[in-house]
Amino acid sequence: MNRLRATVNCDMGEGFALYKIGDDESLMKTIHLANVACGFHASDFSIMNETVQLAKANNVCVGAHPSLPDRQGWGRREMAMEPDELASCFIYQIGALTGFLKLHGLPLNHIKPHGAVYGMTARDMALARAVVGTAKLFDVPFMGLAGTCHQAAAKELGVPFIAEWFADLDYSAEGKLIITKKHDPVPADAVRDRVNRLLQEQKITTVSGALPLPDGVDEVSICCHSDTPGAVEIAQAVKALVDENNSKLTQ
Repeated sequence: MNRLRATVNCDMGEGFALYKIGDDESLMKTIHLANVACGFHASDFSIMNETVQLAKANNVCVGAHPSLPDRQGWGRREMAMEPDELASCFIYQIGALTGFLKLHGLPLNHIKPHGAVYGMTARDMALARAVVGTAKLFDVPFMGLAGTCHQAAAKELGVPFIAEWFADLDYSAEGKLIITKKHDPVPADAVRDRVNRLLQEQKITTVSGALPLPDGVDEVSICCHSDTPGAVEIAQAVKALVDENNSKLTQ
């Protein structure tokens, strides 16, 4: 069985004013891709600017991480929105980030929805078309769940697709991502077992066993959330396994 090529990504810039959630400085030294909060669930103009600067200093590619307009709920509560309204919501946020990217001479690398809207758009094709359409507008890949409306909409609209898998979240017996409002601690050994199963066997660990990855996935980006307890240690463990895996692909 062929191995998957992989990258490590993390949701970054998730603070507001003087308050910060994750250890962005340490995490940025460990990852390949940063999904930068765009202001609607977290971040503000100062934090967004600082996060882009931090990514540039560490040679990390920057993607936009737009959400529903729900700062109080951290973007992890579902909200009823029409597709055109959701598209405008995303364009507004992505536009803010691209201003700071232009300021620091960096390109926008990808778009990845945050929290509740990630799950909503994975299930609803009309909403998926709306958010994937913003990736087409900004001419970048869309990061989302393989085998869902995310991938189908990307194929339909001709948008490059980055398949994502989560090291620190559970998957249901049916293989659906379980999105929680608060991320519980995950033992490092459990994370390593999940990552090894994904990279070596191309299987997703679920609450009741394992399921094969959807067909056609030969590259995956592994997410480590910045607000999961022990996030830095988790990201470092995942990065070590990814580097070892990718080195074997070039031998």
